[in-house]
Amino acid sequence: WALRELYPLLVIYFSFFPGFHLSGTVTEAATATEPEMTYKVAISFDRCKITSVTCDCGNKDIFYCAHVVALSLYRIRKPDQVKLRLPISETLFQMNRDQLQKFVQYLITAHHTEVLPTAQKLADEILSSNSEINQVHGAPDPTAGASIDDENCWHLDEEQVREQVKLFLSQGGYYGSGKQLNSMFAKVREMLRMRDSNGARMLTLITEQFMADPRLALWRQQGTGMTDKCRQLWDELGALWVCVVLNPHCTLEEKACWLRQLRKWGDMDVCPLEDGNYSNELPNITSALTQSSSHRQSSLTRPRRTVFSRAIEGCDLHWQDSHLQRIISSDFYISPSYPREGEGLLFNSQGQPLWLEHVPTACARVDALQSHGYPKEALRLTVAIINTLRLQQQRQLEIYKHQKKELLQRGATTITNLESWVGHPLNPIGCLFLTLTEACRTEDENSLDISDAGESKPPVYQHVPVANNCPESGESYLSLALEVALMGMGQQRVMPEGLYAQDKVWRNEEQIIACLQELELDAVLVQTLRKQCILLLEGGPFSGLGEVIHRESVPMHTFAKYLFSALLPHDADLAYKLALRSMRLPVLETTSSGDVTHPHHIVSVVPSRYPRWFTLGHLESQQCELASTMLTAAKGDMLRLRTVLEAIQKNIHSSSLIFKLAQDAFKIATPADSNADTTLLNVALELGLQVMRMTLSTLNWRRREMVRWLVTCATEVGRYFHKSILKMKAAAWSKPHSRGRKTEAVSTVLMHRVYQRMASVSLRFTSSFHPLVQCDMGFSSLQNQRIAPNKLAPHFTDLGRMKG
Repeated sequence: WALRELYPLLVIYFSFFPGFHLSGTVTEAATATEPEMTYKVAISFDRCKITSVTCDCGNKDIFYCAHVVALSLYRIRKPDQVKLRLPISETLFQMNRDQLQKFVQYLITAHHTEVLPTAQKLADEILSSNSEINQVHGAPDPTAGASIDDENCWHLDEEQVREQVKLFLSQGGYYGSGKQLNSMFAKVREMLRMRDSNGARMLTLITEQFMADPRLALWRQQGTGMTDKCRQLWDELGALWVCVVLNPHCTLEEKACWLRQLRKWGDMDVCPLEDGNYSNELPNITSALTQSSSHRQSSLTRPRRTVFSRAIEGCDLHWQDSHLQRIISSDFYISPSYPREGEGLLFNSQGQPLWLEHVPTACARVDALQSHGYPKEALRLTVAIINTLRLQQQRQLEIYKHQKKELLQRGATTITNLESWVGHPLNPIGCLFLTLTEACRTEDENSLDISDAGESKPPVYQHVPVANNCPESGESYLSLALEVALMGMGQQRVMPEGLYAQDKVWRNEEQIIACLQELELDAVLVQTLRKQCILLLEGGPFSGLGEVIHRESVPMHTFAKYLFSALLPHDADLAYKLALRSMRLPVLETTSSGDVTHPHHIVSVVPSRYPRWFTLGHLESQQCELASTMLTAAKGDMLRLRTVLEAIQKNIHSSSLIFKLAQDAFKIATPADSNADTTLLNVALELGLQVMRMTLSTLNWRRREMVRWLVTCATEVGRYFHKSILKMKAAAWSKPHSRGRKTEAVSTVLMHRVYQRMASVSLRFTSSFHPLVQCDMGFSSLQNQRIAPNKLAPHFTDLGRMKG
């Protein structure tokens, strides 16, 4: 749309097209603040590419200025108004001596201040028989184009690219600079998609400036890690280089050149590491203190992997495999009727081709095909990868059936997926999902419009049948996108080492879930969702939702929250079964007792029980959100509420988070415009009692607030729970150091609630308040006294009668 809006504002007064050179004068219309401006523009062409541009406007940008774009559009839209001429050398060849002399003299006269020194210098060299200019036959002609053997590529102002990247990096982690650098990365991808050789050139220039960033040496010297925004930029840089080296049609010379350059950058001391540049930070010291000597030795001998390691490894990959070539070249490639030896492993039982390769590497091939302008080939390879994942999932289920009894008895398992697909540097699941959904986007121009709030509208998808599939299967690329996302997210995987790697896992989870939420679940997608959820629940040690998982397995809370919300309107039983199983957090279950007061995101040199789980605070908050979502959905259903309550009491080990759940349940159970929900209210009080039990033996700075809230909740519920409070208070008051504090907290809230009740009951119950009123009259002395539980108990009994 920018080009359509730009062109009417500019007027081309004059242009001519001699040979391979386009020149013109562009006038920019006057505005309220700027006068009318005129610029001279010159553009050179060679084999359908713009090879150089010049403009008087002095544009300092890597993109073409508006005047170059306007002149190009003028040539495209009004070709009849642009005079075509022969190259200037052909025109000069047709002139005689007098005409040539007149031509040169008039040219010098018209531009004597600019060209006269150059003209005099050339004249002296031509008159000298020994000059270099006389040793060469002929003369250059800028309007004749390059030789057929000369390399031709689109114009790229290399110096301007360097200056801009250097400027953006010097601005630190500001939002604007990061946005501009991401825009440059997007430009590189656009160049690769258009098969423009400048894509690799521009990426090389960007990388050189990234490696020259003085902050890299500073971070290394200080032993601190770079900011998250910088890490994300480096990750994108590494992923782009993987795309470049996996170009299906690059030459061996180009790949060898890239490999030398990547190794040179990777060998530099300041080159960032793949899993985050945190090698000297305290968390790793803490981790080392608690790890076995063998583990420390293996971590020390682990090869150094930089952000360029994946690209260096990608240089060893090729596209000459005959099976791979057949997959990407045809939608109708199936197994032969009489397969040769070994070919049976290349196809599934339906005869569809499989691609047996390391999953992230195979997905990197898909990304490279998509990035280099081969969307159909990328789609075919994606389908082959998904067929392979399906077959692996079926075989894993069969293996688990034979081992199920043993694993359930043992209550533990190992993790077979040592490399997580979620949070992986190559983003394999996101790559497959985007490739499939791109094929299902509707061609609706309105979907690209920008709303008044400045946000783009969500994409609109439609079902596109999978090529070479039987119509009865009902499969579409959209259903495959949902299926592969669920497979990847449900993979049981070990928690990676390092703060950045762990932070990247949940950030990637949220990105994939945000994409899933854009899908409108129809009957086909709901069927895919139910089927895959059942497979994940039955997946054993290969699934993060299986019956038995490893202690170090990444929790599924965020993923389960999405599945619960998506499944609830269609299959409530399956939704609750899945969400309840996902409530577990094994890393805490095996060691926790009482309240867990570990610091969230706080680095300490003292060895803790959780040395490697730097994002534990975030994981527990996601667990709490999943529980809150289930409580809200189960409102009014006593059986489901009881089941959710038991899961919360079993799996959540933080008193602060259980207190938050209790407050949320109380708020939902007591809406301002309707009657209270007694079932959910009882759950809120049960959770409050759980908090009291957890904080009896441990200090919590919010305990006073917890006590006040619990009395308020108990007053709403009734006499039965007042008795429970008294029993628990008696246990607490038996400790001399806590009597006064507990008495004050309970008395203050209780007196306030009693006065509210007195205002709304009949006068015939007034006598039953008498002891409580006396208690309130003596409140000033009560604050400074230690009152025994047996003296305060009758007042609670009277309040119970009133409520009854």
